[in-house]
Amino acid sequence: MDKKMINFAVIGCGLMGKEFASAVGRWLHLSGLNFKPRIIAVCDLNDDAMKWFTDNLDTIKYTTNDYQEILQDNEVDAVYCAVPHNLHKKFYVDIINAGKHLLGEKPFGIDQEANQEIMNAIQNNPDVLVRSSSEIPYYPGSYEVFHKVKSDDLGQIMEVEAGFWHSSDLNPEKPINWKRIQKTNGEYGCMGDLGLHVLHLPLRFGWDLKLLGASLSNIMKERPNQNGEMQECDTWDNAVLLCEGSSEGNSFPVTVSTKRIAPGHANTWFIKVYGTKGSIEYSTQNPKLLRVMEYEPGGKQVWKVEDVPHQSAYESITGGIFEFGFSDSILQMWAAFCEELIYGKENMSQPLYCATPEEAQKSHALFTDALNYYKSEVNS
Repeated sequence: MDKKMINFAVIGCGLMGKEFASAVGRWLHLSGLNFKPRIIAVCDLNDDAMKWFTDNLDTIKYTTNDYQEILQDNEVDAVYCAVPHNLHKKFYVDIINAGKHLLGEKPFGIDQEANQEIMNAIQNNPDVLVRSSSEIPYYPGSYEVFHKVKSDDLGQIMEVEAGFWHSSDLNPEKPINWKRIQKTNGEYGCMGDLGLHVLHLPLRFGWDLKLLGASLSNIMKERPNQNGEMQECDTWDNAVLLCEGSSEGNSFPVTVSTKRIAPGHANTWFIKVYGTKGSIEYSTQNPKLLRVMEYEPGGKQVWKVEDVPHQSAYESITGGIFEFGFSDSILQMWAAFCEELIYGKENMSQPLYCATPEEAQKSHALFTDALNYYKSEVNS
């Protein structure tokens, strides 16, 4: 079967850039797709970082330290861009204005003002597909949550909890990096870094979220730099937001938590949705475990535990008996972006498209409200 080739460039050759690129080598795991991405250029200020790409991908035609060279290349169809938050506005706006389709990283701007400029560029270039990276909803368990809620099987929603927790920052000796400095990460702190992952499904369900209160914690106020000297760490480590969700005239509490210091959690994403006819819980801490309750009036309230097979948005050669992992979710997300690019959202073979700029914009509004709440109500 002849495949439609989509020429990609990668701007930002760090951890996520490598994850993204490695998915190319695993594209053969996906079955029956008539499209395939191909990385032909990479850009980073660090030549050593780009060397990993040229050592492992034989499709790369050139490397560059200047991303403008990529934007001027007519062969490049789309760009995956993973740069610090303070660079989002400049890079994303330039990419979009150059007519390149963009799969960018959250939060789509260091603050609400930067995000608005990105949104303006998107509005001025309606033929450019722009999406945000958010891979966790493509885990089979979270994909099942997506279908359960969209199908209204749970009845009237009563309460929701969603979060993304890390634990490595519990180590006070962990060196400081750009995510722990407001100048590069932004005032949102952990909310900007993790929040859209948490909000992707709640916003996709069409729930309006209004902030009721926020607790923000800066736990590790300094960390060693590369020279071993202690440096101020001025971003929020943990944030817990209490929101009121609303859908079709019904209101319900939604707790949104983003934590860089959650003892024992290496990389845990979870969502819990409780309804009058059914409830569902899923966490990547136990990636094959799905908890479901189906309730009939007057009946027993019994949680059922399902062992979720290896089955997500796009069929793969991997047997259902095997475990699904992070690299699989990246592969599934990239397939969703490519399919939407070629066929459009309305003609996709499955309904879960990537996180949208509009969803990122709503996350900015919520995070800005949280900052303002904390300053006025807690820290006054």
